Amino acid sequence: MIIVDDVYKRYQTDHGPGRWVLQGVTFTIPPKLSVGLIGANGAGKSTLLRIIGGVDQPNKGRIERQCRVSWPMGFGGGLQGALTGRQNAKFVCRIHGHEDDIPERLAYIESFAEIGEAFDEPVKTYSSGMRSRLQFALSLAFDFDVYISDEVTATGDAAFKNKAFAAFKKLADHASIIMVSHGESTLRQFCSAGIWIHDGKAHWFDQIDDALKAYKSSLPA
Repeated sequence: MIIVDDVYKRYQTDHGPGRWVLQGVTFTIPPKLSVGLIGANGAGKSTLLRIIGGVDQPNKGRIERQCRVSWPMGFGGGLQGALTGRQNAKFVCRIHGHEDDIPERLAYIESFAEIGEAFDEPVKTYSSGMRSRLQFALSLAFDFDVYISDEVTATGDAAFKNKAFAAFKKLADHASIIMVSHGESTLRQFCSAGIWIHDGKAHWFDQIDDALKAYKSSLPA
Protein backbone atom coordinates (compact mmCIF):
# COMPACT_ATOMS: atom_id res chain seq x y z
CA MET A 1 0.00 0.00 0.00
CA ILE A 2 1.14 3.54 -0.78
CA ILE A 3 -0.38 6.46 1.12
CA VAL A 4 -0.10 9.99 -0.26
CA ASP A 5 -1.30 12.42 2.38
CA ASP A 6 -1.91 16.14 1.77
CA VAL A 7 1.08 16.58 -0.53
CA TYR A 8 2.06 20.05 -1.77
CA LYS A 9 4.90 20.73 -4.17
CA ARG A 10 6.39 23.78 -5.84
CA TYR A 11 9.86 24.67 -7.08
CA GLN A 12 12.04 27.66 -6.44
CA THR A 13 12.56 29.96 -9.42
CA ASP A 14 14.82 32.94 -10.08
CA HIS A 15 11.93 35.13 -8.98
CA GLY A 16 11.11 33.23 -5.79
CA PRO A 17 8.74 30.33 -5.11
CA GLY A 18 6.95 29.11 -8.23
CA ARG A 19 3.33 28.09 -8.58
CA TRP A 20 2.03 25.12 -6.67
CA VAL A 21 2.40 22.11 -8.98
CA LEU A 22 0.58 19.89 -6.48
CA GLN A 23 -1.88 21.13 -3.87
CA GLY A 24 -3.29 18.92 -1.13
CA VAL A 25 -2.92 15.70 -3.10
CA THR A 26 -4.32 12.78 -1.11
CA PHE A 27 -5.01 9.19 -2.12
CA THR A 28 -4.19 5.59 -1.18
CA ILE A 29 -3.07 2.96 -3.66
CA PRO A 30 -4.07 -0.51 -2.43
CA PRO A 31 -1.75 -3.50 -2.86
CA LYS A 32 -1.65 -5.24 -6.23
CA LEU A 33 -3.41 -2.41 -8.08
CA SER A 34 -1.83 -0.75 -11.11
CA VAL A 35 -2.60 2.93 -11.60
CA GLY A 36 -2.19 5.36 -14.49
CA LEU A 37 -1.49 9.07 -13.92
CA ILE A 38 -3.31 11.23 -16.45
CA GLY A 39 -3.19 14.95 -17.12
CA ALA A 40 -2.08 17.69 -19.46
CA ASN A 41 1.58 18.52 -20.02
CA GLY A 42 2.86 20.36 -16.96
CA ALA A 43 0.05 19.11 -14.74
CA GLY A 44 2.47 17.50 -12.29
CA LYS A 45 2.38 13.84 -13.27
CA SER A 46 6.14 13.34 -13.38
CA THR A 47 6.57 15.41 -10.22
CA LEU A 48 4.13 13.16 -8.37
CA LEU A 49 5.89 10.04 -9.68
CA ARG A 50 9.26 11.30 -8.46
CA ILE A 51 7.81 12.03 -5.02
CA ILE A 52 6.22 8.58 -4.79
CA GLY A 53 9.52 7.04 -5.89
CA GLY A 54 11.48 8.98 -3.28
CA VAL A 55 13.72 10.93 -5.65
CA ASP A 56 11.95 14.21 -4.84
CA GLN A 57 10.39 15.50 -1.63
CA PRO A 58 7.15 17.42 -1.05
CA ASN A 59 7.15 20.87 0.49
CA LYS A 60 4.36 19.67 2.73
CA GLY A 61 2.60 16.39 3.37
CA ARG A 62 3.89 12.83 3.56
CA ILE A 63 4.34 9.63 1.58
CA GLU A 64 4.04 6.29 3.34
CA ARG A 65 5.31 3.27 1.44
CA GLN A 66 4.21 -0.03 2.98
CA CYS A 67 5.92 -1.97 0.20
CA ARG A 68 9.06 -1.99 -1.91
CA VAL A 69 8.80 0.82 -4.48
CA SER A 70 11.20 1.30 -7.39
CA TRP A 71 12.69 4.62 -8.40
CA PRO A 72 11.07 6.00 -11.59
CA MET A 73 12.13 3.66 -14.40
CA GLY A 74 14.05 5.56 -17.04
CA PHE A 75 14.75 8.41 -14.62
CA GLY A 76 18.31 9.55 -15.34
CA GLY A 77 18.97 11.05 -11.93
CA GLY A 78 20.79 9.21 -9.18
CA LEU A 79 23.59 8.06 -11.48
CA GLN A 80 27.10 9.29 -10.72
CA GLY A 81 28.40 10.95 -13.87
CA ALA A 82 32.08 10.32 -13.17
CA LEU A 83 31.48 6.56 -12.77
CA THR A 84 30.92 4.15 -15.63
CA GLY A 85 27.63 2.39 -16.17
CA ARG A 86 29.13 -0.79 -14.76
CA GLN A 87 30.44 1.00 -11.65
CA ASN A 88 27.05 2.63 -11.09
CA ALA A 89 25.36 -0.76 -11.43
CA LYS A 90 27.77 -2.34 -8.92
CA PHE A 91 27.03 0.46 -6.47
CA VAL A 92 23.27 -0.06 -6.77
CA CYS A 93 23.70 -3.82 -6.30
CA ARG A 94 25.57 -3.22 -3.05
CA ILE A 95 22.95 -0.75 -1.81
CA HIS A 96 20.28 -3.41 -2.31
CA GLY A 97 22.33 -6.05 -0.53
CA HIS A 98 23.20 -8.20 -3.54
CA GLU A 99 26.92 -8.67 -2.94
CA ASP A 100 26.70 -12.41 -3.63
CA ASP A 101 25.36 -12.26 -7.18
CA ILE A 102 26.75 -9.00 -8.55
CA PRO A 103 28.27 -10.62 -11.69
CA GLU A 104 24.92 -12.15 -12.70
CA ARG A 105 23.03 -8.91 -12.16
CA LEU A 106 25.65 -6.88 -14.03
CA ALA A 107 25.40 -9.28 -16.96
CA TYR A 108 21.61 -8.83 -17.01
CA ILE A 109 21.84 -5.03 -16.80
CA GLU A 110 24.47 -4.84 -19.54
CA SER A 111 22.50 -7.14 -21.83
CA PHE A 112 19.16 -5.40 -21.35
CA ALA A 113 20.46 -1.82 -21.62
CA GLU A 114 22.08 -2.52 -25.02
CA ILE A 115 24.50 0.40 -24.79
CA GLY A 116 27.54 -1.61 -25.90
CA GLU A 117 30.99 -0.38 -24.93
CA ALA A 118 29.45 2.68 -23.27
CA PHE A 119 28.65 0.45 -20.26
CA ASP A 120 32.33 0.88 -19.34
CA GLU A 121 32.45 4.61 -20.06
CA PRO A 122 31.53 7.49 -17.69
CA VAL A 123 27.79 8.11 -17.47
CA LYS A 124 28.39 11.85 -18.01
CA THR A 125 29.23 10.99 -21.64
CA TYR A 126 25.86 9.28 -22.19
CA SER A 127 22.97 10.69 -24.19
CA SER A 128 19.67 11.03 -22.35
CA GLY A 129 18.42 7.91 -24.14
CA MET A 130 21.42 5.86 -23.00
CA ARG A 131 20.92 7.00 -19.41
CA SER A 132 17.27 6.01 -19.61
CA ARG A 133 18.15 2.57 -20.95
CA LEU A 134 20.64 1.99 -18.14
CA GLN A 135 18.20 3.18 -15.48
CA PHE A 136 15.43 1.01 -16.93
CA ALA A 137 17.70 -2.05 -16.90
CA LEU A 138 18.75 -1.25 -13.32
CA SER A 139 15.09 -1.13 -12.26
CA LEU A 140 14.38 -4.52 -13.80
CA ALA A 141 17.39 -6.10 -12.11
CA PHE A 142 15.76 -5.89 -8.67
CA ASP A 143 12.48 -7.15 -7.27
CA PHE A 144 10.00 -4.48 -6.22
CA ASP A 145 6.34 -4.71 -5.23
CA VAL A 146 5.58 -1.55 -7.22
CA TYR A 147 7.38 -0.30 -10.31
CA ILE A 148 7.16 3.36 -11.32
CA SER A 149 7.30 4.30 -14.99
CA ASP A 150 7.39 7.69 -16.68
CA GLU A 151 6.92 7.19 -20.43
CA VAL A 152 9.62 4.54 -20.29
CA THR A 153 8.16 2.44 -23.10
CA ALA A 154 8.72 5.44 -25.40
CA THR A 155 12.50 5.28 -24.88
CA GLY A 156 14.82 4.16 -27.67
CA ASP A 157 14.32 2.72 -31.10
CA ALA A 158 11.49 0.42 -32.16
CA ALA A 159 13.32 -2.75 -31.11
CA PHE A 160 14.03 -1.41 -27.62
CA LYS A 161 10.46 -0.13 -27.26
CA ASN A 162 9.19 -3.63 -28.02
CA LYS A 163 11.66 -5.08 -25.54
CA ALA A 164 10.59 -2.62 -22.84
CA PHE A 165 6.93 -3.34 -23.55
CA ALA A 166 7.49 -7.09 -23.22
CA ALA A 167 9.33 -6.53 -19.93
CA PHE A 168 6.39 -4.51 -18.67
CA LYS A 169 3.95 -7.27 -19.53
CA LYS A 170 6.09 -9.70 -17.55
CA LEU A 171 6.25 -7.31 -14.58
CA ALA A 172 2.48 -6.89 -14.54
CA ASP A 173 2.12 -10.61 -13.82
CA HIS A 174 3.63 -10.32 -10.34
CA ALA A 175 3.91 -6.62 -9.41
CA SER A 176 1.96 -3.38 -9.53
CA ILE A 177 2.79 -0.47 -11.82
CA ILE A 178 2.25 3.26 -11.40
CA MET A 179 2.76 4.84 -14.78
CA VAL A 180 2.59 7.97 -16.86
CA SER A 181 1.99 7.46 -20.56
CA HIS A 182 0.41 9.51 -23.33
CA GLY A 183 -0.66 6.28 -24.99
CA GLU A 184 -4.23 5.41 -24.03
CA SER A 185 -3.85 1.83 -25.17
CA THR A 186 -0.77 1.43 -22.94
CA LEU A 187 -2.63 2.82 -19.94
CA ARG A 188 -5.61 0.55 -20.57
CA GLN A 189 -3.40 -2.50 -20.98
CA PHE A 190 -1.45 -2.07 -17.76
CA CYS A 191 -3.65 -0.02 -15.42
CA SER A 192 -6.96 -0.74 -13.71
CA ALA A 193 -7.45 2.56 -11.86
CA GLY A 194 -6.57 6.11 -12.83
CA ILE A 195 -5.58 9.39 -11.18
CA TRP A 196 -6.40 12.55 -13.12
CA ILE A 197 -4.22 15.49 -12.12
CA HIS A 198 -5.78 18.87 -12.84
CA ASP A 199 -5.07 22.32 -11.39
CA GLY A 200 -2.75 20.79 -8.79
CA LYS A 201 -5.40 18.39 -7.50
CA ALA A 202 -5.54 14.61 -7.85
CA HIS A 203 -8.85 12.92 -8.68
CA TRP A 204 -9.08 9.17 -8.11
CA PHE A 205 -11.06 6.90 -10.45
CA ASP A 206 -11.55 3.19 -9.85
CA GLN A 207 -11.64 2.66 -13.63
CA ILE A 208 -8.91 3.93 -15.95
CA ASP A 209 -11.49 4.70 -18.66
CA ASP A 210 -13.33 7.07 -16.31
CA ALA A 211 -10.09 8.94 -15.60
CA LEU A 212 -9.42 9.25 -19.33
CA LYS A 213 -12.97 10.58 -19.89
CA ALA A 214 -12.53 13.19 -17.16
CA TYR A 215 -9.26 14.32 -18.70
CA LYS A 216 -10.72 14.55 -22.20
CA SER A 217 -13.74 16.49 -20.98
CA SER A 218 -11.39 19.13 -19.53
CA LEU A 219 -9.71 19.80 -22.87
CA PRO A 220 -10.74 22.82 -24.96
CA ALA A 221 -13.33 22.03 -27.59
